[in-house]
Amino acid sequence: MSRALIIVDVQNDFCEGGTLAVEGGAAVAGAITEYVDANQHLFDHIVATQDWHIEPGAHFSDEPDMVDSWPPHCRARTKGAELHEDLDPEYIQAYFRKGQFTAAYSGFEGILAPEDDVPSGDLKAGAAVPEVVDEEAIGLDDWLQSHDVEEVVVVGIATDYCVKSTALDAVQAGYSTTVIADLTAGIAEDLTEAFEEMEAAGVEVEHN
Repeated sequence: MSRALIIVDVQNDFCEGGTLAVEGGAAVAGAITEYVDANQHLFDHIVATQDWHIEPGAHFSDEPDMVDSWPPHCRARTKGAELHEDLDPEYIQAYFRKGQFTAAYSGFEGILAPEDDVPSGDLKAGAAVPEVVDEEAIGLDDWLQSHDVEEVVVVGIATDYCVKSTALDAVQAGYSTTVIADLTAGIAEDLTEAFEEMEAAGVEVEHN
């Protein structure tokens, strides 16, 4: 049995200064780095997910309702889609990109990025992204199964959206799932409802 840490969407646009900043996002990036430095030996695998939008339709809006529509964020190959600088990628083995043409809150909607494709903010303003989703690309669930993972720990941003969706999908897929609350940052001021929803579905929520 293998154990994996899933780091969800710790990207510039979700941290202070980004287009869809979550309060405490940068602090969580640093806290996850400290946690991984101290505990990486407890995990067989460490992976990360990234919002990686190209044309996600109504997910982007100039007048977002902040529930189903949002300000444009994490456009593929822009600085906003990069991992936050306080998240050290040293131990991250694989990246799963989600939301190219859909909303995609769950990391389980992501597909494996090529090993030689390092995300960078080199896209010029107004340039198109010549990227096609490979329908045969490996998804997160397939990757975890191929590495005999049975237990996952989920951390990242945002607690009440992508972290929650990833954790719920992990339980649905049959993984023993834990969310470390202190290593997440949420949009809502009160995250009680989000944590209760996860616990009701079988997620263990760990509060330090």
